[in-house]
Amino acid sequence: MLEWLKEILGDSYTDEIDKLVSTEIGKGFVAKADFDAKNTELKTVKGQLGEANKAIEEFKNMDIDGVRKAADDWKAKAEKAERDAAQRIADMEFDAVLKDAINAAKGRNAKAITALLDVSALKQSKNQAEDIKAALEALQKDSAYLFSDDSALPPPYAPGAGSQSMGRNDTLTASIRAAAGLKTKGE
Repeated sequence: MLEWLKEILGDSYTDEIDKLVSTEIGKGFVAKADFDAKNTELKTVKGQLGEANKAIEEFKNMDIDGVRKAADDWKAKAEKAERDAAQRIADMEFDAVLKDAINAAKGRNAKAITALLDVSALKQSKNQAEDIKAALEALQKDSAYLFSDDSALPPPYAPGAGSQSMGRNDTLTASIRAAAGLKTKGE
């Protein structure tokens, strides 16, 4: 184990001396591999300690009240964004219910009908669907022209209507031209 001891002691070297020296060396010294590992660990810990001390110094210089105020500001902004998003969703749902009700009532122009309704009161309503339906029925009585009426359908197409030619050479056109003293194309 201790080859270097053999060289020093020469013929007086024995295994018993080797064991005694190894025991004494083990008490007062550490193996090189263990020393290197601990030395590397120490360097790492010193580096981390330096970084921690630097961070602590930065925290000492920090404005804690400013950080708290900024946190409160961001919290308020987040709450406002949530309320705004909820309001937008509620508005979109209301608009969809209103549009469906106008279509069901056979409204001709949704924008014009919506302009005549008290939309803010309808939005605040607890039972929006029924209140919208009642408002549309009242509006139909007052402004029926805004809604389609199935009883006033246009007459059906009459086959053959408009089939008469109005060209230059038909007899009606020729007689009108002759009465007016105008020449026809072939003359």
